[in-house]
Amino acid sequence: MANAKSKGDARDRRRKSIRKRIRGTAERPRLAVFRSARHIYAQIIDDDTGRTLVSASSLSEGLAGESFDDKKALAEAVGKYLAKQAAEANIEAVVFDRGGYLYHGRVAALADGARAGGLQF
Repeated sequence: MANAKSKGDARDRRRKSIRKRIRGTAERPRLAVFRSARHIYAQIIDDDTGRTLVSASSLSEGLAGESFDDKKALAEAVGKYLAKQAAEANIEAVVFDRGGYLYHGRVAALADGARAGGLQF
């Protein structure tokens, strides 16, 4: 990452590179992930219309009141909750956009939770 000035700049460069290849459609929308130090956010987006179809995060009301051992367990619960909401919106298959993050840890846990909830990607 010789051209990157910071970690955030390097992630933005990777994210833009990924977005050149990945595009969500009405038949197969894009599952985008954002990870902060404390929370994780995911949304299913139709890039043709530019609309967010379904979203979930560690702050979602559906997960309020539950306690989790660590952030990976929380990310997996967010993935399952997102898959449940997607099923209610008749979304079965998505393309996964890891947002420039490594497919590891919390990002992988969210993807595994979404797959366990019934999403295909």
